[in-house]
Order: sequence, then C-alpha cells, then structure tokens
Amino acid sequence: MSWQAYVDSSLIGSGHIDKGAIYSIKGDSVWATSAGFNISASEMQEVVAGLSGKLDKLYAEGIHIGGEKYVLNKAEDRSLYARKGREGVAIVKTTQAILIGHYGESQIAGNAATTVESLADYLIKSGY
Repeated sequence: MSWQAYVDSSLIGSGHIDKGAIYSIKGDSVWATSAGFNISASEMQEVVAGLSGKLDKLYAEGIHIGGEKYVLNKAEDRSLYARKGREGVAIVKTTQAILIGHYGESQIAGNAATTVESLADYLIKSGY
C-alpha cells in the first residue's frame, strides 16, 4: 500500500479523522497528506521536539499544526494529543514516520486517537 493510501483509507477512511499526514521521523519530508492539510517546517519542528520529550514550550505556548494553535493536553512516549475547542490532533511516531490525524468538531477525540495509534502499531509491526 502506498503512503497516500494509508492516509486516505486508514486515517480518513475510518470516519474518525478528517485530515491526515505522514512525515519522515525527522519531520523534514512529507510522505503523504490529505488535500489542503499543509504543515509548515517550523510546525513540524515543534512536533519533532515534542516527540523527543521537549514539552515545556508546547505546554506553555501550544503546538501549531496547519496554521492553527492547539493546546497540548497529553503527551506520552510516542504520542502527542492537542485540542482547540472540540477539534484536535493526534500525533504518533513510529520507527521511521510521524502520523498526524486531525479530527473535527463532530468527531470523537478518543476514536481519532485510537485510529492513529492503531495505524502506528501496524506500521511498527511492518518495520516502519
């Protein structure tokens, strides 16, 4: 399956994510993204910093994705979760990639997180 197919079918196709992207683990290369979901290089550097444990600035100032500011509300070893009102993002790293899933106001945060985490588990088992 192509990286774009993972975004289209595994993330957006789930119905729990409305926009998604897959980046290299360093955040310097876009592997696939949904239409109109543009994440800048500086935004990806915030993501990479957060996933490497540098969380103080993100908790204090928020994390920026697609030109929007989200409040970081949970960080784990491989995951970041942030919200802006009823919408938000779930970000999960694998061995070689960073998955970003955005959910809208009508979608459920827990379902969105499970969708992104499940794809990450699959990719890790597949060597990615």
